[in-house]
Amino acid sequence: MKMLFGFLLVLVLNGCSMNRVLDYAQGGEPDDFPVLKAVGYAVIDIQPGPSQAEKMLQAIRASKMDAYRELAEQLNGQQVRGLSSYRDLTQTSNSLDVSVAGMVRGARVIASYPRGNTYATEMELDTRALYNINQLMAGQF
Repeated sequence: MKMLFGFLLVLVLNGCSMNRVLDYAQGGEPDDFPVLKAVGYAVIDIQPGPSQAEKMLQAIRASKMDAYRELAEQLNGQQVRGLSSYRDLTQTSNSLDVSVAGMVRGARVIASYPRGNTYATEMELDTRALYNINQLMAGQF
């Protein structure tokens, strides 16, 4: 029970933290426009494909998708669900599910390169560009 209470306390305190979700679809120009950065990784050898060249292409794509996932986490946050079960004051199971959902617009690839058996893709999102895209879509630009 103490562990469940502690977990819930951490979630509540995290929800009250100063981190803010960027929502430039709402009116009013923000005071600052941070540049968000993300790096995605993919292991080359475990990618599907008959040749090393095809595995490399798959790793390039996977690392880019991983970088997009990281940007989506920064923009939209993560949904975290935890469940602990107890019987006779003994924990019988414990699970944690984390998911990310959201749209990323205006991101660009800064660098994409192999590093040993891993492929990395560095991306950035200038939130000023995101603000401008949202203004165009709303017809307010």
